Amino acid sequence: MKLSFSKISFVVLVLGWGLSVPAAAQELSTDTLTLHDCMVYAVSHSTKMRIQAADRNDEQWQRRQAVMSIFTPNVEAQTYVYNQYGRNLDPETNIYNNVTTFHNGYSVNAGITLFEGFQAIKNWKMASTAAKMGWSKEQQTRDEICMATMEAYSNVLYYAELEKVLESQVATAQAARDRAVRQEELGQKGHADVVQMESELAQKQYQLVTTRNLKNDALITLKDVMFWPASDELVIDCNTPEPLLTAVQSPELAESAKHILPSAEIASLNLKKAQYELKTARGAYSPTLGLYGGWSTTYYTYPGKKGYTPVPFKEQFRNNGGEYVQLSLNIPLFDQFKRRTNLKLKKNAVVRAEAEYDQKMRDIENEVIRAVSDRDGAHAAYQQAGKLADVQEEAYRLSTKQFEVGLISAIEYQTASQTYLNAKAERMNSLLQLRIKDAVVRYYNGEPYIEQ
Repeated sequence: MKLSFSKISFVVLVLGWGLSVPAAAQELSTDTLTLHDCMVYAVSHSTKMRIQAADRNDEQWQRRQAVMSIFTPNVEAQTYVYNQYGRNLDPETNIYNNVTTFHNGYSVNAGITLFEGFQAIKNWKMASTAAKMGWSKEQQTRDEICMATMEAYSNVLYYAELEKVLESQVATAQAARDRAVRQEELGQKGHADVVQMESELAQKQYQLVTTRNLKNDALITLKDVMFWPASDELVIDCNTPEPLLTAVQSPELAESAKHILPSAEIASLNLKKAQYELKTARGAYSPTLGLYGGWSTTYYTYPGKKGYTPVPFKEQFRNNGGEYVQLSLNIPLFDQFKRRTNLKLKKNAVVRAEAEYDQKMRDIENEVIRAVSDRDGAHAAYQQAGKLADVQEEAYRLSTKQFEVGLISAIEYQTASQTYLNAKAERMNSLLQLRIKDAVVRYYNGEPYIEQ
């Protein structure tokens, strides 16, 4: 990315570096936060992580439910009470009469499915796959939060460093303007030179104010990404050491990334889940065998019937009790092609998941190759930018001395000053990009951003 100061813009890629820190702001042991501190805080306070945790909790309960459906029966207990008026069936004689009857009943029933085409086991496997996918999605969400935090952090860092350079240049421009005014009073310089120096000073002050505004805006963005209280002060560590690069081979790194990245794991689990759903759809054609059993009893009496002596509740509860055991076989014959349609849909889902998995593996391979190439290119660019900045700094010092003794014009001095500023900004830009792209490679090598 080429940076020109006339339009200060630095959009960093999103990855990072840093030390360690506790999660909450009030628990931080230092007032100055590293990038790692900011990432930890952002992850621990992110609403996305809270939502993901709730989703993962749902998946865990669904897995428990699938296990229970395999090994445990359904058990239920019922009771009822009612009055029957008018013509009704006498529960004692099974003869119709017109006497009001009071009924009270109790029952306990249990049932378990012995065979249903192994659908319960497949549902358990699907639930287990979904639970594993939940962990991968949580890791992916954590990485996305870290990426967003690193982007905002790097923008603040860039503008903070650029602000320091501009403050130095403003101080130099003020001294040069004051010197030019004094030399005009002594007749050593003309008024045009003084005007040029006033213009140079005004331009540097304007650039300084603009950079501060951009830094404040980037800081607000960083607070928002971190979920940091907007009214609290946030001070970040501006130390930017050069990263230590390690040699990697793109093909080996790509194969490794296919097995460790959360996105690769999610694609693999999506395919596995689709395959289990297809097996479940096929199992729907199998007959279902179930075993059921229960016990029930009743109590009845005839309120208001003359000459009737009710049988005691305890006696009826014991004498009216009955049990049953039932073995049920259900063979599906025709359901308006619902099972067939579902089977076709699940077959298409497997084809789709296979294509998505193959595409994800191809994307990861290309991303890794590009990441290694970008990092190596960024390293070469940073080295060249460092050399250029050193040369331009020396040239700026010489131009300052030459201007002080009148060997160059104010316009030439202003050009040298702007060139030096651009060189300093470009070196900072290339350093940040190198650190970011090196973090990308390390991430593909199995180092989560928050652990780098």
